[in-house]
Amino acid sequence: MTMPFEEFDAELAKLLCDHIPGISAELTDFAVAYWDGHQVVYCFLRDEGNGKLDEEFDPAHYVWAEWHDEFIAWLADPRYSARPELIGWTNDARPFDAGG
Repeated sequence: MTMPFEEFDAELAKLLCDHIPGISAELTDFAVAYWDGHQVVYCFLRDEGNGKLDEEFDPAHYVWAEWHDEFIAWLADPRYSARPELIGWTNDARPFDAGG
C-alpha cells in the first residue's frame, strides 16, 4: 500500500499527541519522531549507538520513497520510548502559546 507522506505525517501527529511530552516514535533503528507542540519532528539517531538524537530531517523531501515501507510498517506495530533529552527539553521550554 502506498501512502502519501502528508497522510503518514498526519496519522503520526495524532498518535504522538496522545502521549506525554518526551515520548518519541521509534520509526526505525536509526530514525525517530516526536511532537514538539506544533508539528512532528523527525530526527536521526547518532551513529555511536547510544540512542541520542542527532540532526533533524524532512522525510517528505529526503527519504520518503526509500523508507516508505518501513515507516508504514511502524503504523501496524508502533513502538515508543521516553527520551531523556526530550523530557529535559520540554521541562525547560516555555509553554506554548495557546492562541497560536
